Amino acid sequence: MSQSYEPSPPQNTPWLDERQMTLIIYILFLAPLGGVTHVLGLILAYVARSSAPPWLWTHYTYLIRTFWMGLLYFLAAGVLCALLIGFALLPVVFLWFIVRCAVGLMRLFRNEAIPNPETWTI
Repeated sequence: MSQSYEPSPPQNTPWLDERQMTLIIYILFLAPLGGVTHVLGLILAYVARSSAPPWLWTHYTYLIRTFWMGLLYFLAAGVLCALLIGFALLPVVFLWFIVRCAVGLMRLFRNEAIPNPETWTI
């Protein structure tokens, strides 16, 4: 599915920026408190996605998929810790998660949509 999403024109109210919720969710995902902030960010992404403009909808979808894929990768690496392989995979999972959030933040600050929000890669 190759769709082009353009940012909506600026709002007349400068104090209200439609990107704020997306930024808050990215910050929650990157917060060092771990699981609690991630789950809160996931809930906010599901709620905000329903009323988001198309270009921000891609960010919310990207964030939701980042959560679920990150959880899957983390659990797989955790199980593989029994074979000692997981100890090497855990830092890779954390790095993947951080880079994916950083890419999303860069696109958000440039008012760009995520080209393929359902990708499993970065």
